[in-house]
Amino acid sequence: MANATKRLQREYTDLVKAPPTWVNASLVGDNLQKWKASVQGPEGTPYEKGTFNIDIDFPNEYPFKPPTIKFITKIYHPNINSEGQICAEVFSSWSPQLKVTDVLNTIRSILVDPNPENPLDAEIAQIFKTDRNAFNKTAKEYTKKYAK
Repeated sequence: MANATKRLQREYTDLVKAPPTWVNASLVGDNLQKWKASVQGPEGTPYEKGTFNIDIDFPNEYPFKPPTIKFITKIYHPNINSEGQICAEVFSSWSPQLKVTDVLNTIRSILVDPNPENPLDAEIAQIFKTDRNAFNKTAKEYTKKYAK
């Protein structure tokens, strides 16, 4: 646990000192193992102009086990289910070299480029593959309704 605390303290300090322009992160209370982040929807995507709130929970075994990430803001996305869980390769191929910023970058990249071949929501993935206009329209409606 001591290693996790040191590592999380360093990552949190780095993120606060030099945050990416599209994300804000803060601790929940003073608990280093619970973070809240808000991610701006990337330009040129149906999520543009949206702000998506995310909970990040770090296990005691961090960095040897990945954090648990959950979207609190409802989002229409093939790789994020209605409970806010994310299907992202970074979690299945987790490595202790990865940092929170890598996780946040992965989240941003799946917003820019969803992977319908590895969906958490098969129905949304099917719409994404077969009718991109319908997908974009619904994703924009969700963004407008839930991510403002």
